[in-house]
Amino acid sequence: MRKLLIESVFRGKLTEPPPIVSDGEKAALVADLDRVAQRRLGRSLAIREVDAGSCNGCELEIIALTNALYDLERFGLKFVASPRHADVLMVTGPVTRNMEAALRLTYEAMPAPKFVVAVGDCACTGGLFAESPVCVGTVEQILPIDLRIPGCPPDPVALLKGLISLIG
Repeated sequence: MRKLLIESVFRGKLTEPPPIVSDGEKAALVADLDRVAQRRLGRSLAIREVDAGSCNGCELEIIALTNALYDLERFGLKFVASPRHADVLMVTGPVTRNMEAALRLTYEAMPAPKFVVAVGDCACTGGLFAESPVCVGTVEQILPIDLRIPGCPPDPVALLKGLISLIG
């Protein structure tokens, strides 16, 4: 344990540098999203995120939207725990047999108007898991899709641009 502690002191940072996004670009994207959400919905945008069987790479990027670098809550974009409060259903990963019924129930519990976003290559095309016997298929085979955001995983800026195009 002592050796590990000493090595960690001299090793330095193990984290990646933050993405190169200018504050102006980030602020413009978020302002566009807020303006469009207010015009289309009359209020802020509520998102329910469901992991239908992914490797959690996309979830890390979605969670990054709430960190100090992006802090989207201050602009009206919020993640909600209940599908009854959601406008957008973000689905990551291919749909597994264990998550198929839960995904359908989540979609049915959402009030209209409701939008479904497939996030990541696995949700859009099946990705690495397309031929797996535990997967039912892509999100589109289970629910009607309004937007696909490809990438493995897509970065937070791509997620923001996708949400703007969805609501706009």
